[in-house]
Order: sequence, then C-alpha cells, then structure tokens
Amino acid sequence: QAQLEESGGGLVQPGGSLRLSCAASGIIFSIITMGWYRQSPGKERELVADITRDGNTVYSDSVKGRFTISRDNAKKTVYLQMNSLKPEDTAVYYCHAARTLWGQGTQVIVSS
Repeated sequence: QAQLEESGGGLVQPGGSLRLSCAASGIIFSIITMGWYRQSPGKERELVADITRDGNTVYSDSVKGRFTISRDNAKKTVYLQMNSLKPEDTAVYYCHAARTLWGQGTQVIVSS
C-alpha cells in the first residue's frame, strides 16, 4: 500500500523557479531519509538532494545554492524548491523514500 506521489513539474523558462512535492502514504515517514533523483535524456540517474529524519541535507554539486529540499513530517511530504533553473536541469525527477520506494516521476522542462 506504500506509495509516493510527485507533483509540481512543468515547463519553466531559464532563471525561473518550480517547487516539487512528494506526498507519502503507507510508510512510517518520520524515521526515514527522503530525497530526489533525476534522469535526463541520455544520462544516468543522479542524486539531486536528500534529507534525513533530523533535517540534515545533502545536495549534488550541480544544484547547491539553487535548490532546497525540505520535509513536513506531519503532512508526510517532501519538497524540492528549485530556483535559478537552467536548461541542463531538464529531467524527470523521482522522489524516493530510503532509496527503496520510488515515485512515478514528474517532468521538469527548462526552456525558452
């Protein structure tokens, strides 16, 4: 019954912002690491950001200073605020829980 549901993707111009959301159900959300990976055409899946149960965060070097990951344990939701978006951020973004449960993905396209 456990699942993750992503939302918030779309098309945005370079320099713009988007906020992705990932709502969890059927898991003990508060004790596990949550995060985001992405996959661009022709590239391997890569880590974007992780956040632990205590709120500690890690980021890919390519997004540091531009993206912010956060979580709301009461709502069982993790967020990815993406600012100063670049065309190279174009990808399908996948939410994960403890790297064992994965969402279906949400498309982000950065283009003028």
